[in-house]
Amino acid sequence: MLTVPSMTAGEAQQRMRALPFATLDDIAPSTSLILAPHPDDESLGCGGLIAMASACGRPPAIVGVTDGVGSHPNSRSHPPVRLRATRAAELRDAAAILGVGAKRVHYLGLPDASAPHAGPRFDIAVAAIVALVRHYRVATVFASWGYDPHSDHAATAALAEAVAREANVRVAFYPVWGWLLPPDAPVPLADVAGRRLDIAAVLECKRRAIQAHRSQYSDLIADDPTGFRLPRALLGVFEQPFEVFLAP
Repeated sequence: MLTVPSMTAGEAQQRMRALPFATLDDIAPSTSLILAPHPDDESLGCGGLIAMASACGRPPAIVGVTDGVGSHPNSRSHPPVRLRATRAAELRDAAAILGVGAKRVHYLGLPDASAPHAGPRFDIAVAAIVALVRHYRVATVFASWGYDPHSDHAATAALAEAVAREANVRVAFYPVWGWLLPPDAPVPLADVAGRRLDIAAVLECKRRAIQAHRSQYSDLIADDPTGFRLPRALLGVFEQPFEVFLAP
């Protein structure tokens, strides 16, 4: 019987915080493309990298994978059409703060909480991302970590891996919800490989980009008691002056 190597989430998180530092050029040489499962993940997971790359004259392309309308399913003030537009505008605003113009922000518009992991819709999404990779001459695709405990984050990781195979580009993963996994939860990993990027110089810029996603942390949408709000514990994680990028 084959045994799958594993460690606890606490061990994985500890190893991520101890990864060696590398330069921006080592982690993101040339042009990059950021796959964000939802509008806000780009700022949470790699806002520092985006700001630093933009400051160096090579702003990444950013792709919102899902439409984000699952955050407030019972709001009457923000029904799906309005919430979709709100979250798209927030993504553009956050990108602008990080130095990325609206023309480099793209949307796949896949349904929130139902991003495909395989099948025809998955293949269409891969083809769309590959077209962007070739258009921007991308060297590295960054995507959410496949062990983030959210189906859209895992689907985005799978999309990135398929794009990397199809377009022959590098891929790296940034953890978001994986930072909040219970310490004793098992993670099917034998090791944690990757690098950290020192973002202290652009941390305030990253904070402002996160704050641009007002629908996700403020009282902007006040009529859905079941609505999503970014938890303080998660926001606290992204006050750290570094970002983690994991190898496939």
